[in-house]
Amino acid sequence: MPKKKPMRRCCGCMEMKPKADLIRVVRSKEGDVSLDLAGKAPGRGAYVCRDPECLRKARKARRFEREFSCAVSDDVYDRMEAELEKYEPEVP
Repeated sequence: MPKKKPMRRCCGCMEMKPKADLIRVVRSKEGDVSLDLAGKAPGRGAYVCRDPECLRKARKARRFEREFSCAVSDDVYDRMEAELEKYEPEVP
């Protein structure tokens, strides 16, 4: 029997996708919000597609604020968008 792939919802397009196809956004205990490209940082996580447009949709709808129950400043979104645009996934 094949192993079941974990599914997560993108905060931008709100579609269910395999976890491996998404990038994790994490809020640490200190309240810092950032991209977790490795997917292993401690803290509360939410997911977004690798497409910068999905991050823009999540920003406009304030979805990370709802997910993390805290304010996310515009400079944090700008930094995450810049990281996402230069991110190149590792090809196995």
